[in-house]
Amino acid sequence: MDLFTPHGRNEAPQEEKASVGMPLAARMRPESLEEVAGQQHLLAPGKLLRRAIETDRFSSLIFYGPPGVGKTTLAYVIARQTSAYFVMLNGVESNVSDIREKIAEAKARQALHGQRTILFVDELHRFNKAQQDVLLPHLERGTVRFIGATTENPYFAINSAMLSRSQVFPLEPVQDSEIVALLRRASHDPERGLGNMKLDVSEDALAHLALKADGDVRKALTALEIAVLSTPMSDDGVVHVDLTVAEESIQKKAIKYDRAGDGHYDTISAFIKSMRGSDPDAALYWLAYMLNAGEDIRFIARRLVICASEDVGLADSNALRVALAAAQSAEMLGMPEARIPLAHATVYIATAPKSNSAYAAINAALQDVREGKTLAVPDHLATPTRKKLARLRGVSEEATDYKYAHDFGEEHYVPQAYLPEGRVYYHPTTNGMELRITERMNYLRSLQSDKQ
Repeated sequence: MDLFTPHGRNEAPQEEKASVGMPLAARMRPESLEEVAGQQHLLAPGKLLRRAIETDRFSSLIFYGPPGVGKTTLAYVIARQTSAYFVMLNGVESNVSDIREKIAEAKARQALHGQRTILFVDELHRFNKAQQDVLLPHLERGTVRFIGATTENPYFAINSAMLSRSQVFPLEPVQDSEIVALLRRASHDPERGLGNMKLDVSEDALAHLALKADGDVRKALTALEIAVLSTPMSDDGVVHVDLTVAEESIQKKAIKYDRAGDGHYDTISAFIKSMRGSDPDAALYWLAYMLNAGEDIRFIARRLVICASEDVGLADSNALRVALAAAQSAEMLGMPEARIPLAHATVYIATAPKSNSAYAAINAALQDVREGKTLAVPDHLATPTRKKLARLRGVSEEATDYKYAHDFGEEHYVPQAYLPEGRVYYHPTTNGMELRITERMNYLRSLQSDKQ
């Protein structure tokens, strides 16, 4: 790199002229915003990021999303669009001295040529606090324009000081239709793509590659290149890539599922909310997703037990029994058979009538205990020793007399106070079996009112 030459060559290899030796995914990397596949929620005309790039009015950006959706590409396109020098660091390989070196070069470049530098840090979540702290004063001063990329949720993985100085933009998996369009363009582009070869790539093959890429453009382009270069030329001088070739050329898609990260919590959240929402099909999908990713079956079983009690509750108390039986069975069987009782419980809970009345009641009672005044146990519910002390204080014998419910009629019920204040926490619903509870509680409470 020559700091004394204006607009010296960027460090990024993308700036170099595409060569045959470069992978197809690198050769097809977009050079303008119009070529970027997907991300229209950020890059459509009038959207905030598009406006910020076109008017060159941005400071620090963090791109967050799964692999292959264009985080690095977008950073590079921004550098081209704004005529900035592009410098790239990797969160795994770079250290504090590397950061300081790039900052010093950026200062010199600005002083000598008036050219700004975009410092792009890939895998930003790998930077420790010390590395992030080194960057902070330079972001404040504008020494570099910073762009970070991460596959992890930045609100957990990046320190708050850096987040407060940056705008976070989530990137989404690219739609299949857009990947198909890009693959088609790569097949016909004679300069950057495979268009200098005689190709016949079927639409079925393109659709399959896009589907199995699961939103990852890089994976789709790599699979297309493997398919083309590994297929012998036919007698007609054409390389034919059909569905069979495509199926062999792309690996089983890898599900992003970090047991300590977003995939874990997002998926279990979707699983529980699907059961709560009485959608067995969605609940089964998220169960299958977790099982395929190797989630701990005991963790899934615990969530089933919680959901059965919290969300089904008294509308169908059998749900809790089914969930407990599924948990015991799954642990006894292990995978792959454990999927069967887990699915059994999932469908039962999802299709059962719902009531969170017990859950809401204990939460309300806990809130009163924590925040309200402490209530004393009524004298008639206390131990015999307490009752004797109450009588010595002048409390009447009637007021300390506990009525044994089983001594009163066929219903074994007698109205008496069990709280010193008339508080009501449990509000039964009319869902499922809880309708019977509602009817009985209304009757008993009417007896209480009659006595008063």
